[in-house]
Amino acid sequence: MRQKIKDEIKEFRLLVRSVPGVVTALFIMSVFAMNLLANKSISLPFDWLALDCGIVVSWFAFLTMDMVTKHFGPKAATELSVLAILVNLIFCLLMFLGSLIPGVWGESYVEGSENIINAALNKTFGGTWYVLAGSTLAFVVSALVNNFSNWGIGKLFRKNLDGKAAYFMRSYVSTAVGQFVDNLIFAFAVSHVFFGWSVVQCITCSLTGMVAELLCEVLFSYFGYLTCKKWKKENVGAEYFAFVNRVGEEKA
Repeated sequence: MRQKIKDEIKEFRLLVRSVPGVVTALFIMSVFAMNLLANKSISLPFDWLALDCGIVVSWFAFLTMDMVTKHFGPKAATELSVLAILVNLIFCLLMFLGSLIPGVWGESYVEGSENIINAALNKTFGGTWYVLAGSTLAFVVSALVNNFSNWGIGKLFRKNLDGKAAYFMRSYVSTAVGQFVDNLIFAFAVSHVFFGWSVVQCITCSLTGMVAELLCEVLFSYFGYLTCKKWKKENVGAEYFAFVNRVGEEKA
């Protein structure tokens, strides 16, 4: 058991070292940004439809997960997702502590409303526990759904696992399902309970958000495909794969 734990820790360290740093940084930033933007709802002319601003950036997290799943596998993508969640929680704590520090936000200087605006900004950037808890739960579940459905769909293309059709199909389907799960869990856990959204609004928000985020995935998925091809050509993660294969052989 002790050796297994050591192997898992070393494997994770090799993974973090192997995934290009820019990709990891952008992925973590997208998770942090979408949780912050989830605090703002979008004004829409329809009572049956509700959306939050998290959709502006959440698609990027799924695009990144698809790339990592394609090259490193679903376990690696899920581990990277957990890392992003932990970093997000740490920075949310720092933002909360910052909101407690006495001071005045620059945007609060509106005559007669300084205290109200300043308090609102502190609460927005300091975070709300139920928004953070709901978004964390939603992302954990949706990451698992996205990563393993992406991997499973890819297995169907046995003749050409690295072709465009395989990459686009696995990315589009897994993103659609993963985004719907993410939106649905957050909508019912947070928006329905704390903001009074109706069941219809929760479902339509989940579907509409899924479509909007899927369209962004479609627009940028070719970039993900080219990146994965480049990673394979340059043998990115060779040390990680060598270690995983060696451990697998020892277990066998």
